[in-house]
Amino acid sequence: MFNSIGKAVRMERIMNRNTGKTVIVPMDHGVSVGPIEGLIDMSKTVDMVAEGGANAVIGHIGLPKYGHRRSGKDIGLILHLSASSTLSPKPNKKVLVNTVENAMRMGADGVSIHINIGDDDESDMLRDFGKIAVECSYWGMPLIAMMYARGVKIEDEKDVNAVKIAARIGAELGADFVKTNYTGDPDSFAEVVAGCPAPVLIAGGSKSNEEEMFKTIEDAMKVGAKGLSIGRNVFQHKNPMLFVKAACAIVHENLTAKEALEMLRSEK
Repeated sequence: MFNSIGKAVRMERIMNRNTGKTVIVPMDHGVSVGPIEGLIDMSKTVDMVAEGGANAVIGHIGLPKYGHRRSGKDIGLILHLSASSTLSPKPNKKVLVNTVENAMRMGADGVSIHINIGDDDESDMLRDFGKIAVECSYWGMPLIAMMYARGVKIEDEKDVNAVKIAARIGAELGADFVKTNYTGDPDSFAEVVAGCPAPVLIAGGSKSNEEEMFKTIEDAMKVGAKGLSIGRNVFQHKNPMLFVKAACAIVHENLTAKEALEMLRSEK
């Protein structure tokens, strides 16, 4: 009972309680690719996305230690538990670098893990996933699973059949939210949502223009997505605060991509 109450309280900190949806800005890239544009000053970026209305940010231990909740509006904190770097000979192999219990001690409202389905080391990552899911259940900690289809058998990471399997595994193993690739069109992504019992969040992927990103968000929301978890398209935008504000309007207020784009350009 107490665990379920704790999870309910924490869930309210990382999502909009009125809509049941969420806008999350991942900032865990410092481990994988280093100090890229937009993440040099983490405190500044967190303040901007919080001001724009983001529900939560994702980062490693360094985020609360060096850049979270210094000033401005409050925002939910999700600590990422898995990592690898692009310098590794096996960058798709994610290993655990933090624990659920330690994340709780650091004040996290949720935790996240990254799993590459189809990778040579898939079995190790799935074993870690199961371990973390059990710990999250015990402590009442929300779990976001970043589920990607990446491996020698996978020619296209956005192929609907591959994405459906990856997303379903996330739900089957206990995730409270499943983050995965948008498949490119609403009809195919509707299959992903229908086949995943857990709420689905779309990943941002590589940097794209505002019009394309807003259209992706609109189409995903129309077929049942429960929000987004977008990094570079947010923190590398010229004005992250305004971009998040417009994205939140699509997710939480049902604005169209066109209306969100007009809002963004009118406030620049």
